[in-house]
Amino acid sequence: MADRQQHGERPGYAPPDSPSSATLLRRVQTHAPNSTQLVGFLTLLVSGAALLLLTGLTLTGAVVALVFLAPIALLTSPIWVPVAALLAVLAAAVLSCCGFAVAALAAGTWMYRYFTGRHPVGADRVDYARSRIADTASHVKDYAREYGGYLHSRAKDAAPGA
Repeated sequence: MADRQQHGERPGYAPPDSPSSATLLRRVQTHAPNSTQLVGFLTLLVSGAALLLLTGLTLTGAVVALVFLAPIALLTSPIWVPVAALLAVLAAAVLSCCGFAVAALAAGTWMYRYFTGRHPVGADRVDYARSRIADTASHVKDYAREYGGYLHSRAKDAAPGA
């Protein structure tokens, strides 16, 4: 310890050629940004500043426009409210017509594929429903035949001359 103080060295100080200073220098160099990272950071800084400036200009312009145009909008609102309502109704009508047209086109395409035998999605359900309807119709027809004959014979019993 006395040797260190005699040579003017402070405690914790290591000369540049010692191993601890070399590792510190190596650590600093490994964490130092390279030129690509530096250019990327500068680009980020410049574009962020430009966007911040544009945001400020846009906000200022919107506030100034609102201050000057609000009285005009307030005075002409009896005209704009019915026009806005009419435009909303027209927009809803156009959108619903477009939606119905798309649905009709999809249904037509599905029916074309079904009738040409290409077996579109859901065709098996349609075939099953068709067979169930045909079976039910057949059962109803048989039942009506039996029940209709029963009513016919009862009518003859009630009015023998009929």
